[in-house]
Amino acid sequence: FGTCEFPFPVGYQLPNIKMALRPLIKQNILKKRTKKFTRHQSDRYLRLKSNWRKPKGIDNRVRRRFKGQYLMPNIGYGSDKKTRHMCPDGFYKFVVRNVKELEVLLMQNR
Repeated sequence: FGTCEFPFPVGYQLPNIKMALRPLIKQNILKKRTKKFTRHQSDRYLRLKSNWRKPKGIDNRVRRRFKGQYLMPNIGYGSDKKTRHMCPDGFYKFVVRNVKELEVLLMQNR
């Protein structure tokens, strides 16, 4: 009865340690702008939602890009091609439709 091969006391539960999946190369996701673009005068009228709509009036200050007005979205705010559509954990969303696509995903191991 003297020695026990199991080094933990009776009733001790081992910690449930799971290894987290990590991408091969994780790049920092850099957003050029995190604030949403708001619609011109959406703060003034409740009937206008804040979803972005391009102003089309001939005298519109936002469309004419006057100083101190709302910024308009343009191609310069696009994300880096390497990190576009990347989730914060470094992986991309991928819908598996059949077994063959699952094998491709396992072969890539990313």
